[in-house]
Amino acid sequence: MNKIVSKKDFSELVVQLEVEAPLIARARKAGHFVIVKLDKLGERIPLTISAADTEKGTITLVVQRVGLTSNKLCNMQVGDEIQDLVGPLGKATHIERFCTVVCAGGGVGVAPLLPIVQAMKQAGNRVISVLAARSKNLIILEDEIRKYSDEVIIMTDDGSYGEKGLVTAGVESIIQREKVDCCVTIGPAIMMKFVSLLTAKYNVPTVASLNTIMVDGTGMCGGCRVSVGGQTKFVCVDGPEFDAHQVDWDGMMRRMGSYKAYEKEEMKKLG
Repeated sequence: MNKIVSKKDFSELVVQLEVEAPLIARARKAGHFVIVKLDKLGERIPLTISAADTEKGTITLVVQRVGLTSNKLCNMQVGDEIQDLVGPLGKATHIERFCTVVCAGGGVGVAPLLPIVQAMKQAGNRVISVLAARSKNLIILEDEIRKYSDEVIIMTDDGSYGEKGLVTAGVESIIQREKVDCCVTIGPAIMMKFVSLLTAKYNVPTVASLNTIMVDGTGMCGGCRVSVGGQTKFVCVDGPEFDAHQVDWDGMMRRMGSYKAYEKEEMKKLG
């Protein structure tokens, strides 16, 4: 059992949970994720670790209300216990001194982006972060991102905060004014696809953290398979990060939509 020790509501849809997991906290690196199972009959869902405190023995998870399990998790309170928490899983982010790195995050994708921003800065890079959301109230972890960034650009669809426009506009404005050596993007699949198309046009190497359907997290179920460079890869063990210019984004998004009807039926169980 893993006890929830703190909870913060970023918005009606997004919740931050700090959970006891001392072994995971010690082993975790930027890019790692965990598989969460709330109870004996619950489904398994992947969640990226946005922070870890080795002294307290806790990890921090940011959860968006999407399906039945994520809603149940968001409804849990301090003192409640999660039955199973497995990790750290996946391959850690490749960190080195590239020079100038652009980190582009959309919505809750900013949570897994945070440890990467931190690690890239600590490796000696100039880090420029672009945070995007539909509106101001959906921008998360801005202060934490600013702590490790040389510059932060905020983009909102409605112009309620920062600059009005999509994340790609913010990324392109940087590429057009200075040399970018690497781009890391995390967020909705459609956002990462268009960041990838943009950076390919400017020949900027780009890494994307994929958020495919996942069950066991160990490469055995095959649910997270995706085509990268014409080869089948499993996001849970080969990723979750891949060369964004090699990902079959359209195929990935088709697979992610496979269970939408089932998810709607399951949501009715919340009452």
